[in-house]
Amino acid sequence: MGALSNQLLVVTILLYVFAMLCYAIEFAFGHRSVVAKVAVTVGAPLPSDVSPPLSALPTRVGAVGVGLTGLGLAAHVATLVTRGIAAGRVPWGNMYEFVIAVSLVGTVAWLIVLSRFPQLRHLGLFVSLVTALLLAIAGMSLYTPAGPLVPALHSYWLVIHVTAAITASGILLVGFVAAVLHLIRIGYDKGSRRFPYGLAQRLPAAETIERLTFRVHAFAFPIWTFAIMCGAIWAEAAWGRYWGWDPKETWSFVAWVVYACYLHARSTPSVSRRITSWIAVAGWVAMLINLYGVNIFASSFHSYSGLK
Repeated sequence: MGALSNQLLVVTILLYVFAMLCYAIEFAFGHRSVVAKVAVTVGAPLPSDVSPPLSALPTRVGAVGVGLTGLGLAAHVATLVTRGIAAGRVPWGNMYEFVIAVSLVGTVAWLIVLSRFPQLRHLGLFVSLVTALLLAIAGMSLYTPAGPLVPALHSYWLVIHVTAAITASGILLVGFVAAVLHLIRIGYDKGSRRFPYGLAQRLPAAETIERLTFRVHAFAFPIWTFAIMCGAIWAEAAWGRYWGWDPKETWSFVAWVVYACYLHARSTPSVSRRITSWIAVAGWVAMLINLYGVNIFASSFHSYSGLK
């Protein structure tokens, strides 16, 4: 089962990469459906930055990308399930498994967003790119053989606390991608055509992306809060204290504060949406430090990466 899980991970990465290529074709050769359809409806010429599609082929290829994402998700789930069977436990007991689980939740979150906003389909290019990169890094640099948990993790709180952290992190991954795209779109609207702002030619309006960014973060923040609370309760049961400023606890709190600042700034009319998106990006940077930096480089009670 462990070998099968490893093979399924490769299949998952390939499916996401093929889906990314399909999204890229629609992104490059399709059209921004909302803008184009409105222009055609009123009989106005298309904006200068919107070219009509060469044919219906890019749209069909984009639909294929969604199908490949679904197949990739199925292989992704199978990767975790077979890993769990091989290890005889829930498959998120080390850093390798955690990254796989987080990227799985990110893919699910993206498909949910896509079901609500089908006009954003070509943005799957960026989500699938980040997901494939995370999985590739996990497979090449973070892999550890399937095995039993360290004694400190033998608790039902593993399921509750870590599941909440995985769920929040996966959703915040989608929020990070949306925040970056919003910043790129703002730069494009201000006249910059240098990389990466030139990529924004076919992105939706900045307001649309920004609303998506906010909704994703507003949904994920309470889950991240719950994860930290459960972690504190588990720490009291395991180590006799709720909070000890362990590096993992500290960076979890730092990320929480940054995302709280994002939500507060987002509700403050005087704060520009560009600044709020930068705060969201800073929140994801704190999440990455919490995941990679603490697990690999810091001396922590929470260093369960399996790499040491």
